Amino acid sequence: MDNVYLHILFLTVTGSVRGRSCCPHLTGEDTEKTRSREENVPRQREETEAWSLSYSFKVTELFYIVWLIPCRLHVTQEEDKRLNKIEGQEQNHQHWLKLSFSRRDAQPTESEKEIYNQVNVVLKDAEGILEDLQSYRGAGHEIREAIQHPADEKLQEKAWGAVVPLVGKLKTFYEFSQRLEAALRGLLGALTSTPYSPTQHLEREQALAKQFAEILHFTLRFDELKMTNPAIQNDFSYYRRTLSRMRINNVPAEGENEVNNELANRMSLFYAEATPMLKTLSDATTKFVSENKNLPIENTTDCLSTMASVCRVMLETPEYRSRFTNEETVSFCLRVMVGVIILYDHVHPVGAFAKTSKIDMKGCIKVLKDQPPNSVEGLLNALRYTTKHLNDETTSKQIKSMLQ
Repeated sequence: MDNVYLHILFLTVTGSVRGRSCCPHLTGEDTEKTRSREENVPRQREETEAWSLSYSFKVTELFYIVWLIPCRLHVTQEEDKRLNKIEGQEQNHQHWLKLSFSRRDAQPTESEKEIYNQVNVVLKDAEGILEDLQSYRGAGHEIREAIQHPADEKLQEKAWGAVVPLVGKLKTFYEFSQRLEAALRGLLGALTSTPYSPTQHLEREQALAKQFAEILHFTLRFDELKMTNPAIQNDFSYYRRTLSRMRINNVPAEGENEVNNELANRMSLFYAEATPMLKTLSDATTKFVSENKNLPIENTTDCLSTMASVCRVMLETPEYRSRFTNEETVSFCLRVMVGVIILYDHVHPVGAFAKTSKIDMKGCIKVLKDQPPNSVEGLLNALRYTTKHLNDETTSKQIKSMLQ
């Protein structure tokens, strides 16, 4: 069976019509006719409703479809006012989601290929990194035995022998974070450059937008696994203490050449973070904006806020949510949404929680709260503890209360 990939594109359309179809040129009668025709479409179209999505957006189907789905956000007058503030415009807004299914992965255009190929090399190693982290068990037993019997040289050697290869893995994780940072900066440069708007970039450069989402998904997944594995910091702390003691006693240390003191210091700072990968990407995004002063900051923040809005609409709209037959699809969208919110909050001068923010934070938090608690606690904690402006005075009490 052919591999089918899902690519999400989105357009923000301004309209001033209330109470009509999301397509302003259709009358109520036209809409009823359209609905009637849709109810009688062949069964083949119905069969395409069941689709699933994995980490790489990969699903297995035989059908080729291109749907352009206008999604009218039915809202109350009060909700309209809130959306107007979010978009910074006085007119009503409609979001159009374009779900494009094709038999192949999103293929980069000629202008995308250089960045795409560079990022693809990094992403190919991402799944292996997650597998290694998930299987990381640590050397807790050996370390405890060595600490309890400091005079037993065999136990000391056993603990050191167990820790050294694990620190090699931790070094690999850290080095991957540096590669991921470089990949993110390359994507940001491509998706925010002039003369196109961020929305135009996301539509034109589907392959790069997909890679950006995959990086965020990996980042949140990595940090979730790291936060639930205290052995990582325990192993590395023991390694550093033992290495320091060996140097004082002039004892040759196996593994010292692999992780020297300078690298060990940087790794220590990295693993001291609750969400090290997210911190790396947040710093990278902030640095990207500060180094590109000729580029309007809105180019970056609008790119991030648009992605957050699309993920939210996909998750909170029953019509789209019902298509998610695989729960991993939901997890993917949730992680991407939280990831772009955090990046936005670090880059935007007033952050994601202010009333002037282009991200509907109440809506995003509600989407998270509507999920099974055990599946999103890590994401909620990411918003609580890794954002920059949550505790600002400009953040409403309601939002703070929702995250308590």
